[in-house]
Amino acid sequence: MITVDEVLKEAVRDGRICPQPTNWNELWEMLPDKKRKGNGWEPSLPLILAAWYDTPHMIKIMRFHEHIRWAEDHGALEKVYDYMIGLKPEDWYCGN
Repeated sequence: MITVDEVLKEAVRDGRICPQPTNWNELWEMLPDKKRKGNGWEPSLPLILAAWYDTPHMIKIMRFHEHIRWAEDHGALEKVYDYMIGLKPEDWYCGN
């Protein structure tokens, strides 16, 4: 059984920030129990589309890790981890 710490370690391996936008959206879509909250979503939407270019790396990291923790809290950590390890290097956005 995978732990959230192991998944978070995988999430930052090799300078990773988050998945590329299409892949990040696919990961978010697999999160269970998503719900509308006011004008937004819980968990928050991935920082893609217009937000992609205006958001600093640290905020992207925090949002991506929020999604991983949501997966843990809602019984989908293994599914998210399996998705992450199936991504190719070019499917990840990495810091400089």
